[in-house]
Amino acid sequence: MTDFNGKWNRTSTEGDYDGFLRDMNVPMMKRQVAKLIHSEHHITQDGDKMSVKVLATGQNEKHQEYTVGGSFTEIKVTGDTEEVTTEWDCGKIKETHKLPSFTYTLVRELRDNDTMVVHLKSPKDTQCKHIYKRM
Repeated sequence: MTDFNGKWNRTSTEGDYDGFLRDMNVPMMKRQVAKLIHSEHHITQDGDKMSVKVLATGQNEKHQEYTVGGSFTEIKVTGDTEEVTTEWDCGKIKETHKLPSFTYTLVRELRDNDTMVVHLKSPKDTQCKHIYKRM
């Protein structure tokens, strides 16, 4: 089982992040601000049980607690509610986020012991990756 425990600092983004956000109906001004946001993921894992705190510049802390293989409800910064289902996929954690108007995926993987990659795929297949380094 992959061990995601640790504090992770986003160091770069690859792919079409602006296109991903556009597909998610994020207005242009918010997309511009999103590119400037610094974020950290603080992850505590006990087997399939995950606790993920997301700290981002200028935003409230987001905290998710879930068991991989289950589902949970999340309230987005926009106030929208989404249902998230999770599963293990070859050592990666795949999250499927369902909102009333669309569905997108997030896949969390370890590239190596000090690098975590979060893959994002929009409803229109636009993809990007956030690269995190262990702090």
